[in-house]
Amino acid sequence: MDLTEKVSYLKGLMEGLDIDASTKEGKILNVMADILADMAVASEDMQEQIDEIVEVVDEIDEDLGEVEKDLYEFDDDCCCGDHDVCDDDDDDLYEVVCPTCGDAICLNEGMLEEGSMTCPGCGELLEFDFDDEEEDE
Repeated sequence: MDLTEKVSYLKGLMEGLDIDASTKEGKILNVMADILADMAVASEDMQEQIDEIVEVVDEIDEDLGEVEKDLYEFDDDCCCGDHDVCDDDDDDLYEVVCPTCGDAICLNEGMLEEGSMTCPGCGELLEFDFDDEEEDE
């Protein structure tokens, strides 16, 4: 039994009990029954709208999943998700963590030789200094 049917049943009970609508209590009960009926109709309308929205969101989710598959076919061997860098199999790859935003950035030899780059996450200038490492070797 849905909400509308329950309200109808309540109104039927009230009629069967011969509640006098001219008394204070009878007026209150009738108004309450009318309010419940209005709320039941509004609730059912909202539920229908929610069901429609859920269907649309499910369709969008499925479509987005397909787009993600098409656009973001990740290679499991990639260390950082930047496939333009990782596709170059001849170079050694290095992972650098930006001290400002904490994003991991994947670099190859050529990028390191440039000496600096802008962090794609926050725009901070990252500089690479190998003087200390060369002295250690």
